[in-house]
Amino acid sequence: MIRFIPGAPRGAPPRFLSRLRSLAVPTAWGAVAVAYRLTCPLARDDALGARLVSSAVLCAVGTGIVLHFRRRMLREVRHARRIAEAAQSVLLRPPPPRVEGLAVAAVHLSAERGARIGGDLYEVTATEHGVRAVIGDVRGHGLGAVRTGAAVLGSFREAAHDEKTLAGVLRRLERAMDRHLRERAHSDHHAPDGAPAAEDFVTVLLLEILPDGEVYALNCGHPWPYRLTGAGAEPLAHAEPFPPLGLFPLPGEPAVTPCGRLLPGDILVLHTDGAEEARDAGGRFFPLGEVLAEAARDRPQTPQAVLRTVLTALLGHSAGPPKDDVALLIIRNERCSPPTRQTRGVSRSATADR
Repeated sequence: MIRFIPGAPRGAPPRFLSRLRSLAVPTAWGAVAVAYRLTCPLARDDALGARLVSSAVLCAVGTGIVLHFRRRMLREVRHARRIAEAAQSVLLRPPPPRVEGLAVAAVHLSAERGARIGGDLYEVTATEHGVRAVIGDVRGHGLGAVRTGAAVLGSFREAAHDEKTLAGVLRRLERAMDRHLRERAHSDHHAPDGAPAAEDFVTVLLLEILPDGEVYALNCGHPWPYRLTGAGAEPLAHAEPFPPLGLFPLPGEPAVTPCGRLLPGDILVLHTDGAEEARDAGGRFFPLGEVLAEAARDRPQTPQAVLRTVLTALLGHSAGPPKDDVALLIIRNERCSPPTRQTRGVSRSATADR
């Protein structure tokens, strides 16, 4: 129940009452200063000692008011930070450690100071069509890139379960991106004809891992992931990718790229270009392939171990936080037993539908 405060309008919202209560402390300090000035004889005495006492009193009053507002501002900053962290964790939530027999680990390093997310996105989810994963990189940084990433990621989380084919998922992402760009162009009052929104695009890589380990991909301008085996690290595929979403329309029937089979123990390392393009003091790019080849020979070989190896090398190479957003998504096949004949039949029929 909200208690009625004299002078406040009836039905005043809690926010108004909170602001009113926040003025009580500075009002009290002000009342102390006024009472001292009007009632204390020292306030009217011109002697040096009396002036020093008056100065000390006024200094104490001013310090009290400043400290009060400082504490209030710190509380508001902490509250806003908690809200921002909660929103960021919902948008770019950490993946589950295991998804249908696949071990998963991920990390995101934002180029924006004080932010946990930026323009990079990733997600892994188990569906009736297989395990589907996405990783993407939005052009630019800041809130605009976050909003674009949210539109694409939200669409993937729905389409991954609804669409039977990987091409259908990509079509949904393209429509979500087009809709987002139209909305941004309509709401952008700072540039004519929505010019900033027209320049936005996002690179996207979609993966589908079937129960028998067969991997299929659709790539729109994104770096190909690496496959780690006992022999080393190599790109998952070398096919020419489609243009990023938002630049040009997709072809009528985007064909998926077969990427072979992910055998038990094999690892996929999905990454954004911020990892490969990180530079050291001499301007040299980060040798991601070489670091992964070395990590492929380490034991134990887990997604978390690979992630630690890459991050340690990356931060040491760039001598601090990266200048661009970096996202890493590690997937390891930990399915011990091979699929049954019935499962293999389902996989082949699903592949034939492509």
